[in-house]
Amino acid sequence: MRRIVTTVVAVALMGGAALSAPAVAADDTRSDRRVVPGSAGILSPDDLFELDPDEEAPPAFGEQTASDTLATARRVLSGSALRRDPSATLALRDLWLKKSELRGKDRELANSLLARPTDGAGDDQGFGYTVPEAAPLCNTRLCLHYVATGTDAPPTPEWPAQNLAVMDSVWSSIVDQLGYRAPLTDGVRGGSPLFDVYLKDLGGDIYGFCAGEKQVKNRTGSGYCVLDNDFSAAQFPGTATPTDNLTVTAAHEFFHAVQYAYDYAEDPWMMESTATWMEERIATQVNDNRQYFPWSQIYAPYVPLDAFSTKAGYQYGNWVFWEYLSKNYGIGIVKKAWNEAGSLKKDGGKYSMTALQKVLRKKGGLTKVYAKFAAGNLTPAANYPEGAEYAFPKVRGGKQLSKGKRTKRFGAKVNHLASASYIYAPGRGLSGKKWKLSLAVNGPVKRTSPSAVVVVYLLNGKRQVKTVRLNRGGDGRKSVAFDNRKVSAVSVTLVNGSTRYNCGRKTVLACQGKPLDDKQRFSVTGRVTK
Repeated sequence: MRRIVTTVVAVALMGGAALSAPAVAADDTRSDRRVVPGSAGILSPDDLFELDPDEEAPPAFGEQTASDTLATARRVLSGSALRRDPSATLALRDLWLKKSELRGKDRELANSLLARPTDGAGDDQGFGYTVPEAAPLCNTRLCLHYVATGTDAPPTPEWPAQNLAVMDSVWSSIVDQLGYRAPLTDGVRGGSPLFDVYLKDLGGDIYGFCAGEKQVKNRTGSGYCVLDNDFSAAQFPGTATPTDNLTVTAAHEFFHAVQYAYDYAEDPWMMESTATWMEERIATQVNDNRQYFPWSQIYAPYVPLDAFSTKAGYQYGNWVFWEYLSKNYGIGIVKKAWNEAGSLKKDGGKYSMTALQKVLRKKGGLTKVYAKFAAGNLTPAANYPEGAEYAFPKVRGGKQLSKGKRTKRFGAKVNHLASASYIYAPGRGLSGKKWKLSLAVNGPVKRTSPSAVVVVYLLNGKRQVKTVRLNRGGDGRKSVAFDNRKVSAVSVTLVNGSTRYNCGRKTVLACQGKPLDDKQRFSVTGRVTK
């Protein structure tokens, strides 16, 4: 048991402006627990991202053994993925790149996992068609493959044509309108040079995947996609219709095929978060990607931005980071990041964080942009196009100060690319312009990229965003208005913006690296002054 503060969410729209700041209730004592996003409560300072202590860290891409990739792919495709395992698309990517190192039965098993459904009914993994393929439906750039009978058959005769139409619309949006590269040709695999999509009963554990198949140049390659054959409600329960599930899955998985035209070995958090962000471009009305909100930095700011976990889904939830960049710097910022991350001669050849550093250099830099993103997540309505519909987030702690109780200190250890936010609210006796809130921030040294952002929430619905200037030692001060007739609350977001890694250290983070600046100590002391 330990002393914590319960925050009460005061949700109010001021003429369509930002949501008001959280109000602060009295101190409360209860056992530690994580609070469901949107409910009253605060986060435990100990809720920091790390792998399950009983699990070994997975080998990094390029350092995995071929047997590792085979075992992982088998788990994922059988629906028995571990927390550390990647998605089906990335599991198959890793297996594809290591397949040549396998021998005997292991090689045969890898081939069966990577095989197209039309490659034969002898697939002991259950992914091959068991009846002959029907005549594929093709246009000038896509071919839709399916079978007319059996468990893999579509639910209606019209469903294959609908799948082809959806995939073609996705292609038009991503390639023709947004300007991304088209998937690379596979030669005549699948019967033609066109991009192949297969319908297959995936059993409900997997909506779809895209498998790499042929390396083309540098780290670019061709492949094919597989979508569930019907997205039946029995296998995919929820409010989304089969057509909704088809549309968002097509957008997500097709974008993986597009990513292979840039760099199939890019950091997995970037591959998955941008593919989930693409769902919003294609099917904004479906809102399927909101299911990942609990693992986004809006609601889990203590987890690093580049975290990757199959069971928790941080890499999907952090599509909101790209949504924030798109709103503030234009939708083309994501394509610029992929251009910098690409592996061709004309590309930047960078990994995710160095690519972001490059594209955000003229926007104030990654550290500054990330700090504003972290602070802005406390008021989604002000920072996201659909943010007024999001549940109100929570903070680490809060305190109502008054004329009689003038001081409160908060402290936390913050991991790289993560943050901790606290709320101060003006209480009794703090009426008048003379009252100020003096904030003293103590953070780690400058080379670890610390930041502190203060937001003053006014009762008229407006916000004042201020950055605390930190010295080389990580310390800084800021004084803001604290008149309870005008100020609802003041938030302080303490940000560890470090992107320093020792790369290639068998982690699931950026550049498969070990962060050099995790668990950095921060504190903020708020003092009422005149």
